[in-house]
Amino acid sequence: MSPSPSAAKSVVADLLLWAFFGAGLAAALGAGAVLDGTQQGVATIAGSAVALVTGTRLARKPGISAFLARPGTLWFLFLFNGGAATAMYVALDGVKGTAAAAAMGLVALGAAGGIVARRRRVAHP
Repeated sequence: MSPSPSAAKSVVADLLLWAFFGAGLAAALGAGAVLDGTQQGVATIAGSAVALVTGTRLARKPGISAFLARPGTLWFLFLFNGGAATAMYVALDGVKGTAAAAAMGLVALGAAGGIVARRRRVAHP
């Protein structure tokens, strides 16, 4: 029995999402090793945007969404990203340190929001 055309489309779409997510991360993180100046900045921003958009789409998938909603995952994201934000703010100088700390802090705050929302749902069904 062969898979249905819609199932094949779904698999191809998932593979493309993961490929674009990986390519976006690679462009954002690896631009400094290959490019310099304005080209590096453009590649970093474009790669970050691609990774952000595709990562958001991937996070809405049922399996990943369920994993991200687990209390243990939320607490890990909150504590790890809060600690990383603090370390980045202290260790990195200038605008880069502040921007990196702010980005990690936003992830930590998002996880904290998930923890609070989950507690409200459990306390008030």
